[in-house]
Amino acid sequence: MTTNNEPGWNFDNSYTRLPQPFYTRQNPTPVRSPELIMFNESLAKSLGLNVQILQGEAGVEVFAGNQVPENSAPLAQAYAGHQFGHINMLGDGRAILLGEQITPKGERVDIQLKGSGRTPYSRGGDGRATLGPMLREYIISEAMHALGIPTTRSLAVVSTGELVQRETQLPGAILTRVAASHLRVGTFQYAAGKGGEDNGEDLKALADYTIDRHYPEIKKDEHRYLRFLQEVIKRQAQLISKWQLVGFIHGVMNTDNMTISGETIDYGPCAFMNEYDPKTVFSSIDTQGRYAYGNQPAIGGWNLARFAETLIPLLHDNEEEAVKLAQDSISEYPEQYRRNWFKGMRAKLGLIHEKPEDEALIENLLSMMEKHRADFTNTFRALTYDQKEPSSLFQSEEFTQWNQRWQESLSRQEESEEAVRQLMRSNNPVVIPRNHKVEEALEAAVNDGDYHVMEKLLKVLSSPYEPTPDMDEYCTLPAPSARPYRTFCGT
Repeated sequence: MTTNNEPGWNFDNSYTRLPQPFYTRQNPTPVRSPELIMFNESLAKSLGLNVQILQGEAGVEVFAGNQVPENSAPLAQAYAGHQFGHINMLGDGRAILLGEQITPKGERVDIQLKGSGRTPYSRGGDGRATLGPMLREYIISEAMHALGIPTTRSLAVVSTGELVQRETQLPGAILTRVAASHLRVGTFQYAAGKGGEDNGEDLKALADYTIDRHYPEIKKDEHRYLRFLQEVIKRQAQLISKWQLVGFIHGVMNTDNMTISGETIDYGPCAFMNEYDPKTVFSSIDTQGRYAYGNQPAIGGWNLARFAETLIPLLHDNEEEAVKLAQDSISEYPEQYRRNWFKGMRAKLGLIHEKPEDEALIENLLSMMEKHRADFTNTFRALTYDQKEPSSLFQSEEFTQWNQRWQESLSRQEESEEAVRQLMRSNNPVVIPRNHKVEEALEAAVNDGDYHVMEKLLKVLSSPYEPTPDMDEYCTLPAPSARPYRTFCGT
């Protein structure tokens, strides 16, 4: 139990018990004059932390990397990654894992400082982060949590009092990130590709560690490594379907940005789709549209295939049989994803029991939305609350005919109208982090030192399924612009 004079850190460091190649011991690099900018009180309380202490100097010093908490064992993790299809040996180039906080519920979560200085994996970088991208991650990750989507979370942001050189000099910042773990597909690629006599044993040690941490229910299974692969596939199919159902575009689905736990991680050039268009891309570096909205499910499958390749030595003594087991497991992903997405889309339309005509209803609606450039979130909000959007979609004859078929399908259900509406309300957010509202909050914070805009946005985003009068301005679309919205990775 935390006393009034203790910060509440309760660290274990199980990752340090893995073989040495997976990490390098490394302390954060101190900064000049840190200042606490954002602090997530509700998350801090759930972690068993002392809110009052951590908002003072003792907390700021830890969040800035100037002081290492008692019993922590700071390190930088090694991993690889397919970046836009090309493999690279990577690692935490600007992040330090302080350790694993054991919460009052007995859960184990990573506490990581992002932007905390150079490491052996920095590849010539400065190891620092700038304020805007760290605030963006704070906003989007907390919005994703409120939407019910598995995600890393943000505990704090501190400004460093130092400038970081990018195209111009920008204010520096450090984000404290909380995650189920930072184990990635790229971690397994690193283990499989590093070579050496101990390669097989290191891979097995990593797999056993990950199973024990994230999938303990299978660790006594005779075929636990195959089950492990299948469980990771299952979680990713669920996760990516949830992205698609709210119009979230990750922007950089490299294998080092896919967690083994099934959490969304690394909010760099991410954004939410306004007009429904599967080809939507926001990232400035995704010039070929590899990670476009409509490509995300297939890229998830591609990344999982790379994960399966790393496990082949563990799946069976016979390589040919191991490859077959891996291929058979991966082949199940598209249907698993489709089932999750289809179930979610039916819920968005209040279709409680699956019927043969459901698929056509869903596909026809999406086709009309794309044709009329209808807003994704506002269209489903309008259907949920029986409103008509002032758009060409709702005024078209084809929508009138579709709406009649949909209403007939709803009327054939035994459940009450209220049950149908409740299902829709719980699956169709009223508000999402609209890109122009996020930019408005970031501009006020970074340029003017005004955090009220961001705080108000965070409050609205904390209850995305509950309509309130103060949400209206956050549901309005941005004014038309000659320039497409672009996001940047922030490294």
